Amino acid sequence: MSLDLHADPVDLTAALVDVFSVSGSEAELATLVQEALEKQAPHLEVVRNGDAVLARTNLGRASRVVLAGHLDTVPENGNFPSRRDAEFLHGLGSVDMKGGDAVFLHLAATLPEPKHDVTFVFYDNEEVEAVKNGLGRIERELPEWLAGDLAIVGEPSNGVIEAGCQGTMRVELRFSGKRAHTARAWMGENAIHALAEPLRRLAEYEPRIVDIDGLTYREGLQATAVSGGVAGNVVPDAAVLTVNHRFAPDRDPAAAERHLREVFDGFELSVVDLSPAALPGLSAPAAAELVAAAGGRAAAKLGWTDVARFAALGMPAVNFGPGDPTLAHTQQENVRIAEIRQVADVLRKFLA
Repeated sequence: MSLDLHADPVDLTAALVDVFSVSGSEAELATLVQEALEKQAPHLEVVRNGDAVLARTNLGRASRVVLAGHLDTVPENGNFPSRRDAEFLHGLGSVDMKGGDAVFLHLAATLPEPKHDVTFVFYDNEEVEAVKNGLGRIERELPEWLAGDLAIVGEPSNGVIEAGCQGTMRVELRFSGKRAHTARAWMGENAIHALAEPLRRLAEYEPRIVDIDGLTYREGLQATAVSGGVAGNVVPDAAVLTVNHRFAPDRDPAAAERHLREVFDGFELSVVDLSPAALPGLSAPAAAELVAAAGGRAAAKLGWTDVARFAALGMPAVNFGPGDPTLAHTQQENVRIAEIRQVADVLRKFLA
């Protein structure tokens, strides 16, 4: 099998979907991508890093744009291989994010002299724990390949530029009590009952709505788990409340943690997971050009994506890809055919 990078991006999307690449099994697809780029895009420098493939122009342009997409998918769920009808292409990874990959690969082969130098990054293990993410390995081993003036991550965004992203922080509040038989409950201290006050604060919490670069980011603070209890006749002596905070890009992790400690003042709190936010950076010249090519439309990214990794390297980053993100990871995953072509047209206008 081989990939035709000059084909219609819709056909190329179908070809990518039909190569099984669940996280940890990207080797076959990475090899096909590498071979296709080496044979069909001779104007690019191509390297392999694990099961990631990187390619770039070296034209001496004044600016560089990084186009990044992951090759892996979540596990198959009766939606492999692809199928299509008049309006949609269905199949595992069609939304998340082989439609975006197909657009990038098509542009890699058909734009030999873009007005910006371009780096293409097709990486592995995005859908699993962050420590395995191929971008992290590339940053450690080939950091110069991630440098640029703008990063575009091809995650599904309904064909709309989604700039920056929220940060996410997960914290645990731990409560101690004293065990006793429930028949003599007054002799104990119920740790679960101690959750009442922090839960009240959560119920009354009013999240911020923040405007950055003309984009609206909505913060959130939600209890996501409660654990505790010993047996049906024992007053529990321990309980844990898990809370997730989604914070706007104007807060750094330290500011987000300070805010949570203010909200839960008086309670023991520990941070157990953290991913920083990314500022949209739409005022940067390359980002402004991209927004103009997309008709002036941009929206705030309300979740967390790998744009934050690029933002941490000091460059503005956006999500821009075909597909409805609410269909990602579902059995019904499908992408609108016209949207694949629309995203390709916008990026061609931006880069050509």
